[in-house]
Amino acid sequence: MVSFKAALSLVLLAGTTSAFTVTPRHHAAGATSSSSLCMGWGPDPIWSGSVVEDTQIGNLSKECVVVNLEVPPETAQEFTIPGQYVQLRPDEETKPIFLAIASPPEAENARFEFLIKKTDDNTWLTEGSATNLEISQVLGGGFPVKEEFDSLKYDFPCQNVLLFAAGSGISPIRSAIESGELETTGARTARLYYGARTEDDLCFVDRFPLWEKNGVEVVPVLSQPSESWQGRTGYVQNALEEDGVPVPRNTGALMCGMKGMTEAVTDILTKAGTFEGRILTNF
Repeated sequence: MVSFKAALSLVLLAGTTSAFTVTPRHHAAGATSSSSLCMGWGPDPIWSGSVVEDTQIGNLSKECVVVNLEVPPETAQEFTIPGQYVQLRPDEETKPIFLAIASPPEAENARFEFLIKKTDDNTWLTEGSATNLEISQVLGGGFPVKEEFDSLKYDFPCQNVLLFAAGSGISPIRSAIESGELETTGARTARLYYGARTEDDLCFVDRFPLWEKNGVEVVPVLSQPSESWQGRTGYVQNALEEDGVPVPRNTGALMCGMKGMTEAVTDILTKAGTFEGRILTNF
């Protein structure tokens, strides 16, 4: 079988002619506001102004976009754990959307990056029709890596990390990888299983070499690959089942994706002997 690096080179080569960026420039949005709206996903949102800095195509299929958002400094400081999320809306009349933050936590960087799959409900953001937005406070507990992986709750600290993502679910996984919290540059090993339909549906492909350099083996798994694809095929859970779980009692996992994938992966991990408390999701 051809190596992942050979398969990746084909994806990178295909993507070199498809770069596209729209960069609107606006003054900062207005003063903060609050609302009693409750979406059932935690505390009521407290709204602040934010501005879209730029929007880029997120993958070659153009079904995802990457949005960079200027946020208030206090909002940036609230983002401390990969996997946390915010609500966004263009105005009070529009139903907010929930978005995991794709960039790693940086208290001094008042800028969030999001990877967003295009749907009928978010065209105001993915098609650039709204640039002055309202953003909630940072929500959720994120991935409790330090508490579950680094502590002595389960015999000894975790030495193997498995990451699972499907489609735009790669967003909070990217945040975790690039935050450094997984500590993959030392003795701890890490492998990312990333599921998509086709090569063109993969996101953040240009960042794969950086992740590998920092100790994360990247394993794309395609369910509808082209004839030229030379990597893994099927679904993420199938790839895990084929590879097995290395030292299950000393393995931790982060997951973000559709329910079927997360349930199947959880079942495989727990049956192999991985502690349930070390199987982490961000929502």
